[in-house]
Amino acid sequence: MARVILGVLLAWPLLCLGQAPPEDFPHFLVPGHEPEMESLRNLFWRHYTDAGPGPTLWDEWIPSATLWPAVSTDARMIEIRDRWDKALSARILDNEGYVATHQHGSIAHPLGWPFPFWNQGVGGFGWHFSFRGMVGPPWRPDKISDINGWSLSGATNLGMTADGWQLQLDATGAKLVTPEQPIDTFQAPFLQLRWRAIGLVNAHPYIEWANESESGFSEKRRMYFDPADPGAMTLTVIPLYQHPEWSGKVTRLRISFDNPPAATVIIQGLFTQYDTRQNVNNASFIDGCATYFNWTGNGDFLRSNIARIRAAIAYLATEQHGIERKAIETTWVGHNGRSGIQFVNGKKQLISGQGIGDNYWDLLPFGNLDAYASLRFYGALKTVAKLEREIRNHREWKVEAPPKNFTAEKLETYAEEVKREGNRIFWDSKTERFVACIDTAGQKHDYGFTFLNLEAIHYGFADDRHAQQILEWIKGQRTVPGDTSTGTDIYRWRFAPRATTRRNVDWYIWSWSAPESVPWGDQVQDGGAVLGWSYHDVMSRLRVLGPDDAWNRLREIAFWYAEVNAAGGYRSYYNGTRPGRLQGSGTPGGLGLDSEFTESILLPTTLLDGFMGFEPKPDGFGVWPRMPKDWPEFTIDHIHWHGLVLSIHATHREVDITRSGPPDSVQVIVEGRKPISWSGDKPLKVQL
Repeated sequence: MARVILGVLLAWPLLCLGQAPPEDFPHFLVPGHEPEMESLRNLFWRHYTDAGPGPTLWDEWIPSATLWPAVSTDARMIEIRDRWDKALSARILDNEGYVATHQHGSIAHPLGWPFPFWNQGVGGFGWHFSFRGMVGPPWRPDKISDINGWSLSGATNLGMTADGWQLQLDATGAKLVTPEQPIDTFQAPFLQLRWRAIGLVNAHPYIEWANESESGFSEKRRMYFDPADPGAMTLTVIPLYQHPEWSGKVTRLRISFDNPPAATVIIQGLFTQYDTRQNVNNASFIDGCATYFNWTGNGDFLRSNIARIRAAIAYLATEQHGIERKAIETTWVGHNGRSGIQFVNGKKQLISGQGIGDNYWDLLPFGNLDAYASLRFYGALKTVAKLEREIRNHREWKVEAPPKNFTAEKLETYAEEVKREGNRIFWDSKTERFVACIDTAGQKHDYGFTFLNLEAIHYGFADDRHAQQILEWIKGQRTVPGDTSTGTDIYRWRFAPRATTRRNVDWYIWSWSAPESVPWGDQVQDGGAVLGWSYHDVMSRLRVLGPDDAWNRLREIAFWYAEVNAAGGYRSYYNGTRPGRLQGSGTPGGLGLDSEFTESILLPTTLLDGFMGFEPKPDGFGVWPRMPKDWPEFTIDHIHWHGLVLSIHATHREVDITRSGPPDSVQVIVEGRKPISWSGDKPLKVQL
């Protein structure tokens, strides 16, 4: 009876809230299940209007959900393909091939995550002479630094400006020496200089340091860096951790500008920083680029970005040790997989500089031999292998062949090796699920990470036996000893499984110093849940258990969202009258639904990706319907692929596809059969 009432409620909240999707937004049509399908369509529209290019981390997820709807009545959505082209093409790759995070600004590593930053730890240090254009507190210190204790050689102090401390460099090779300040090099793998300069175009500036054993400066403790861009505020990151003499305790720094006379410098800040880079960025960028190309067929985009895609996969394979270890091994300072919280004789100790995160789950110290990064590496290898094969089969694209050790066949071999090794070293035979990582002490970390294990199934990283065992645990059919949440409680929040099933009060970055003070389930990364990752749950069930099981899970979410709409939206629904606290919009909580949780848009696309089995390709698409028994037929319309708008209608016996757009020939693959060449305006009918 409750479900019938919910079905009646589905229509009116959207009318009241003015959120009804336009008519040319895709419809999901299944006779007999109209309320559920309308609920999922409304959920899709709710998050579609907020979605678009953001930080690199989301390149894996958001393009696949935003590129396909053929919405012509909303100007923001018409521009979405151009916006993705520009965003992906503008992703920064450093000289080694690491892809920048592109998260909001901070005083952390400019190519990394915005925290932790130096004043969140003990042993780093910073001087800030201006906060212009900088993120506000608490993401930086509150007060401007003074210049007491600084010394100049060959330079004149021109005082403070709104942009920082201004210096006139009067003599060749002017130098600037900091006050004495102890710096723990473990807390300071990088040094950042934020500055402007005029007259240093051909200079070769460098930094030197004194330490506890040698109070003077020396050429052996020197690292060169590039001059600032003429007249522009420049963020110069100096990788001091790469220097063999950057160790122990540093006592003072000296900057030599290597300048000609009459140069000018403005220093906004000089500060240490942790290594906040993320080891999943490259995989996200690769998958985002492939998704964009497959949905749009933009050859100029591919030609402009193929070298960047190849550099990104090579970085994972070499700098992140993917080929050598057959897993991602992250050796960055502070990313050793060990907690920043330790207990000695029952007393808590914070290990500053340790436990830095590597991915979306930014409080958790994934690292060293990293299961999550490894399964994402596996997925990226498969993605690039497919792309390289398409490039080889389409010489008319005029794209050069890859290096011999990165051909499609080589990449597929690497992928199978990563899968085999990953299922060996990351699988815990006692809990029968994947652990997060193996730290530098050889310890495995397992708090029942449902997101990790479901993504392992979704990407094909988990072997068949492990996939079955994972779902038995998450569905509550077996109990893992020691877990806090078991059985039906794993789906306590209804819309998704708990992110973790075992209470975690001791495996975090040091800056999350009191996890025990937050009740179980009131932190997303400790018993909470995120709506977007139900995508991997439904897709995994579809892959392993079939469409009926997957539909039962998706249907329950549709009913839940009907209640949410009836209450007036997420914030009204979770207003304290029922269990659950939302995270986002500046508030902490255990449920990730809106605000920064843009990945919520993923869940409804299980209907296209999973139940319809639609797969975009550079010269066509595949359709492989997997329909529950009680679906007599299934239709999705307004699908935008390349220049076509498609409508696909499937029964258990036939697929019927109509199109509008250019009459070019399209290769269509239905249920894995040989490609069908389809052109013209006539519908394509294929018997199943």
